[in-house]
Amino acid sequence: MPKLTIDNIAINVPEGTTILNAARSVGIDIPSMCYLDGCSNHPTCMVCMVKDTQTGKMMPSCATKVVDGMNLASEDAEVFEARKEAVELLLSDHVGDCEAPCRVACPAFMDIPKMNRFIAQGKFDEALEIVKEEIALPHILGHICSAPCEKVCRRKDVDEAVSICILKRISAVEKSDIYLPEKKDASGKKLAVIGSGPAGLSAAYHLVLEGHSCAVFEKENSLGGSLNLSVKNGELPQDILTHEIELLKQFGVVFHTNQKIEKEDLKKINSDFDAVILAIGNVSDEGEFLGLKAAKTGVWVDADTFATETKGIFATGSIIRLQKMAVKAIAMGKECAWSVNEFLQKGEGKPTKREFNSRFGTLRKAEVEEYLKESVEGDRIEAKSDRGFTKEEAIAEAKRCLHCDCRKLDNCKLRTCAETHQADRRRFLFGERNNVVKYFNHESIVYEPEKCIKCGLCIEIAGKHKEQTGLTNMGRGFTVKVAVPFNQEIDKALTVAAKDCAEACPTGAISLRSNY
Repeated sequence: MPKLTIDNIAINVPEGTTILNAARSVGIDIPSMCYLDGCSNHPTCMVCMVKDTQTGKMMPSCATKVVDGMNLASEDAEVFEARKEAVELLLSDHVGDCEAPCRVACPAFMDIPKMNRFIAQGKFDEALEIVKEEIALPHILGHICSAPCEKVCRRKDVDEAVSICILKRISAVEKSDIYLPEKKDASGKKLAVIGSGPAGLSAAYHLVLEGHSCAVFEKENSLGGSLNLSVKNGELPQDILTHEIELLKQFGVVFHTNQKIEKEDLKKINSDFDAVILAIGNVSDEGEFLGLKAAKTGVWVDADTFATETKGIFATGSIIRLQKMAVKAIAMGKECAWSVNEFLQKGEGKPTKREFNSRFGTLRKAEVEEYLKESVEGDRIEAKSDRGFTKEEAIAEAKRCLHCDCRKLDNCKLRTCAETHQADRRRFLFGERNNVVKYFNHESIVYEPEKCIKCGLCIEIAGKHKEQTGLTNMGRGFTVKVAVPFNQEIDKALTVAAKDCAEACPTGAISLRSNY
């Protein structure tokens, strides 16, 4: 049996074993996109590179067989850079978005496309569950959100943006019963939130969601903070604010009104609770900073973690800097809560970080029809009532969504590798990109060739299933594409192998026609 060393770990494996499988046998994880057990190893992605420490030579671990005496490195800086470059080269030819532009533009990072798809099918209960994953007060935002998501909606390249804000509102209205998401097991931790405005309410919701007990202290005799200004201005009905706060009470948030917190009070609260979040809104003078370090725009906090200089005290919302958009305040409250949750577990806060996101830019005229394949014709529907859409109007409006997000959002190997290696998707972008094309002429899969990395797995899988037509590589060099030979359609090429091809595809090039 050959004996080799990988990252100073001695390994004995059977003759004919690849370096990749030798590494995996001892728990060394080498990334790969074009490798699949049971298929031929054709190293096309080159993200599985390892280095011979004696010669400095790089080699693809998925296709290279072990040789007795090998001494390899799979984790050093040179290997990492080689893999990063391989990923960036793949991204240079990749035309597709991971997240839809609307979700990226939403400060609360709500999964808007998924919400739309549920509403389009009349599944309002499921739509609200998606919204509440990120947003504590959907019914309120459905009235007062400034909708930055609609400003970047790709439907504008066709006619008008999808009415996302009002769709979010109806998800909260049409739920068949009161929806309270499932909380994590009780942690035994006690949190205090000072202030009941949008940031404070959002922070409290997400803290309770994580299994902590949370008390909110409000200096006024009514709850809602700056949201009450929206009520006075006629933008937000009072009953909506009252109902959302009542839901938070039922969820487990405890409220204390007429509780003005002074400097000494804050010290006591900080000693009585495991952590404190200040969300008292915009402060007008230094005396309202409760003895905390001040910055130009409010209380000083670590920009990443929302932590003040005082251990255990965090701050969020307009007390840091004035927030004119309620959705931004709500997003900040959530991110602060996540940081506090990390503090409770590990002793220090943690910044919110979004995963790598591929973006290809504005739709071209030639691409509009491709996106309309997943949508319907028709102008934006305007709500005829101050309360928003009827169910029928909401369903019709949600169907206008173009499904801009990737179907393999959570299991795309290219995205995972790009995130791991902090890839720069623009590093090797030269010249004009190819046009997005979408093939829907198959009952169970969608084919998007501009997301393909030419790994050849689908070709081999189709062959193993003895497809009469199957798939093949067409063209040469940089122009090569996986296509159906003899000018046939993909539904004729993949009659039994479609699902296996979709599951094996490392990107969203071949994906299942899921509704969600």
